[in-house]
Amino acid sequence: MPNAKCLSCSLMPVRFSISFTGLVQGVFFRATTRDIARDYAVSGWVRNEIDGSVRCVVEGERDELDRFLAAVRLAKKTYIEDVAIEESNATGEFTGFSIRP
Repeated sequence: MPNAKCLSCSLMPVRFSISFTGLVQGVFFRATTRDIARDYAVSGWVRNEIDGSVRCVVEGERDELDRFLAAVRLAKKTYIEDVAIEESNATGEFTGFSIRP
């Protein structure tokens, strides 16, 4: 029988702060990420960073975040060199998904 505690863990909202590096600016990375987010139960934002990376802060259930991230990685795999993820508690502050300047 599955552990009920583990099952409930995947349903609790979490936050991923993601940094994408590589050739990720000037290749419609943010627009693609926003469009992909519309297909998942996630909220947050994406923006270009001054160092050439793209930062994405996204909240949702862990399984949904994993699927969202996999879709972004697949869509932009030729441009991504590395992905760094920091996980924390969700704040619930986002109501949609946007591109930030």
